[in-house]
Amino acid sequence: MTTMQTTLPTADDIRDRVRVALQAIGADVPLGEPGQPGLQASTPITGDVLFTVAENTAEEADAAIAAAAEAFTAWRTTPAPVRGALVARLGELLIEHKADLATLVTVEAGKITSEALGEVQEMIDICQFAVGLSRQLYGKTIASERPGHRLMETWHPLGVVGVITAFNFPVAVWAWNTAVALVCGDTVVWKPSELTPLTAVACQALIERAAHDVGAPGTVSRLIQGGREIGETLVDDPRVALVSATGSVRMGRQVGPRVAARFGKALLELGGNNAAIVTPSADLDLAVRGIVFSAAGTAGQRCTTLRRVIAHRSVVDTVVERVVTAYRSLPVGDPSAEGTLVGPLIHERSYRDMVGALEQAEADGGEVIGGEHCAIGGELGAGAYYVRPAVVRMPAQTAVVHDETFAPIVYVLTYDDLDEAIALNNAVPQGLSSAIFTTDVREAERFMAADGSDCGIANVNIGTSGAEIGGAFGGEKQTGGGRESGSDSWKAYMRRATNTVNYSSELPLAQGVQFG
Repeated sequence: MTTMQTTLPTADDIRDRVRVALQAIGADVPLGEPGQPGLQASTPITGDVLFTVAENTAEEADAAIAAAAEAFTAWRTTPAPVRGALVARLGELLIEHKADLATLVTVEAGKITSEALGEVQEMIDICQFAVGLSRQLYGKTIASERPGHRLMETWHPLGVVGVITAFNFPVAVWAWNTAVALVCGDTVVWKPSELTPLTAVACQALIERAAHDVGAPGTVSRLIQGGREIGETLVDDPRVALVSATGSVRMGRQVGPRVAARFGKALLELGGNNAAIVTPSADLDLAVRGIVFSAAGTAGQRCTTLRRVIAHRSVVDTVVERVVTAYRSLPVGDPSAEGTLVGPLIHERSYRDMVGALEQAEADGGEVIGGEHCAIGGELGAGAYYVRPAVVRMPAQTAVVHDETFAPIVYVLTYDDLDEAIALNNAVPQGLSSAIFTTDVREAERFMAADGSDCGIANVNIGTSGAEIGGAFGGEKQTGGGRESGSDSWKAYMRRATNTVNYSSELPLAQGVQFG
């Protein structure tokens, strides 16, 4: 049976951890008592409201955008390597305060300590990547058809970048966008999830400190806190050149058209419904480890969480048996406790969504194994929602399998030939991450080919989650088509100009046109 703690820390204990972490980081912000006006900073560990954090007004959000727009006029002409010095300093501060910030991530997002530390490490990694990028914002020289002419492409800062982030990666996604945007010469206004205001004020304190230390304008990165209305301020403001929004498909359907209506740019990172194909030749030890982490890590609350296993008929029974056995050994409980591997769901609505999905799966003929509520620190409804990860054997890929439920549910489907498996992988609206477990090089290459996985991420012999910052991160279809982090994703944060230089004394026209 799944190991689980029966007790949880008290709300006062968690409040003390928050105070210590914020003090170490230097985030000198007033924290109100629970119930006071403002954002209610709660923790999924116990379900308690810890503090109240000030919520920005529309006027304050407008002022933050105005300050970032003003800072852009100077920041865009600052040499890129000098801009990189700011990001380098931010990375140094993140190294210094890695444990402090990870504590806040665990408190607000419910991530186990190892995953919280890993998220802050992602921030450090992207800072290092962006510092190198600050000396590699390359353009092109293009052969001109006209004698005495040079044709080239140059890249220039775009403007104010609005960043909207979700609760499940409360700090890393901000860093992905901010580190790259800053070295590209943009300024940033960040609207975090209203579920994670404490991690946001900590990050803002660190970027302000970094700016002070290197002599950069203090308004190159601003923070605005609030609900949907504050996010709409970023989406609708013509001074915001790019809106980078991470969240649900429903949110993306609202953000995308509104930004497009004013001819702004949008970078959307939306839902995932990620699958792993397990072939007859797969190393099952490797496959089971990859499945368990991808499906149960972060209590199933990653956009890259594994939600479907597509196993060959010859191995499906073994795969299910081994995954169920592994699930039963996963310690469920307080994410800050040593040894815990599965923490809480973020709130009651997530739990209700999980229950509803499992009920529908059973109605569709599925066999549900696991998924029960774990009464840790109180009975159901006490405020915290801990669950056992669920494995669901499905007779077909029904509507409930097509939906993304942000909880630790993995549906198991069966296939007979690889074309069928790839078709099942692609037969969902989302297109973020995918994987195949095989030792057959032909199967691996087929999966990654143009007629293979239609996802932005296609892995071989690793799970669907745990991306490195060096590769561009993002997906297709309802995932939104955006790319963040590594590779050439920096181009989304800049504008391209084509330049023609005539160094001759003649004026030939292109395409041989004669005018005169």
